[in-house]
Amino acid sequence: MIELKNVTRRYQQGENAVLALDNVSLRIEPEEFVAVTGESGSGKSTFLHLIGGLDKPDAGEVVVNGLALQIASDKELTEYRARALGIVFQFFNLLPTLNVLENVCVPLEFQGIQFREATVRARQMLHLVGMEKREHHFVHQLSGGEMQRAAIARALVHRPKVLLADEPTGNLDAANAEKVLEIFQRIADERLTTLVVVTHSTEVAETAERRIHLRNGILEKRVGVSAGRRVTV
Repeated sequence: MIELKNVTRRYQQGENAVLALDNVSLRIEPEEFVAVTGESGSGKSTFLHLIGGLDKPDAGEVVVNGLALQIASDKELTEYRARALGIVFQFFNLLPTLNVLENVCVPLEFQGIQFREATVRARQMLHLVGMEKREHHFVHQLSGGEMQRAAIARALVHRPKVLLADEPTGNLDAANAEKVLEIFQRIADERLTTLVVVTHSTEVAETAERRIHLRNGILEKRVGVSAGRRVTV
């Protein structure tokens, strides 16, 4: 479970203080699929960084699966990011010197898992994202959509409790974006993890079970999805 309690985060830009999040309280249930929307500068990235343990609030609490991130030690945060968290970036961040299979194995190698077991689990994730026939290809041989699907497999391979995605379709054409959305829908349907996606895309937001909308750092509204229609909750 992810819970934010009265979270405020400010940044200093020169002589000006920017209020990125303003007293935000929110709960995301285990295995829920949530989309976070809002204009540029609304606080979406800050929201993601706080959940990812990459930043800390100036006030309030951020608790993920019982771990209070705002008071966690560097060791606890490193362990959290390595074992409990998966992140999908807009720009893929695959290693160009490794093939697809090797890229997906990287998180398991950091955990000391033997190569044979790592490859078995990596191939399971590549099958999930429809990339099993590309496992021996290198990054320069992939399309943007294939790179993103490989990145999703890498983010899932260590079975994280939380998967964060930052504008995952932002660099994709419509056809490849649709394939990524199908993967997210499968993750949600099979309850593989808690999925939080930050997006500008209406199509991505409408795929989620619930939409959280931020405006100027304030939680403005939440929109749920029920029987193919969206309702404010």
